[in-house]
Amino acid sequence: MAKVLEAHSIRKSFKDPIQVDILQGIDLTVHRGETVAIMGRSGQGKSTLLHVLGTLEPSNSGRLTIADQTVSTFNRSHIRNRHIAFVFQSFHLLEDYTALENILMPARIARRDTRPGSEAHRSALQLLERVGLKQRADFNTKLLSGGEKQRVAIARALCNDPDIIFADEPSGNLDKQTSLIIHDLLLGFAKKEGKSLLVVTHDQELANLCDSKYTLESGHLFSN
Repeated sequence: MAKVLEAHSIRKSFKDPIQVDILQGIDLTVHRGETVAIMGRSGQGKSTLLHVLGTLEPSNSGRLTIADQTVSTFNRSHIRNRHIAFVFQSFHLLEDYTALENILMPARIARRDTRPGSEAHRSALQLLERVGLKQRADFNTKLLSGGEKQRVAIARALCNDPDIIFADEPSGNLDKQTSLIIHDLLLGFAKKEGKSLLVVTHDQELANLCDSKYTLESGHLFSN
């Protein structure tokens, strides 16, 4: 099976006010279509690891390869825009924009045609339907419930057809029943579309649904 992400000896430290070594030589391989959960106690650096692997933050050392491209200062933005998508605990939607406009935002950033009738516009409407929110297309997202906002965020993550989705506590702010819906959507999309999913979570049930589970502890990643 093809590899979509390879991380070798990833290290990350913060030096202010004192040096703290967060990641101490992380190795990880994620294959296309694989779902991976990373667990660990609060403060262990799970979100930092996700941000580094998702190219939002640079590592201090090590090598990161995504979609057969070694990540560097020069191609980081291109790789992130073309191959990566994110789903966050706090949604990060533009609240004064409609659900449809939020889903189309990655396509606009990529300078694709998003006018009605365009491929991106049709795809966004299809994604809204798949997450059960086609009737909310023209609603400002500030009017939506937490579960609806997260479903919009998932649809937005898939707008540019990424190779890998990074999810940071995607159901952390949601009730139990809504969390199960979000888990089904994320894992279902990954399997049906052949996307890889790397999720940071405290939710043992979600982790158990993934193909691979790891624990981050004292800067090291351990396979469960």
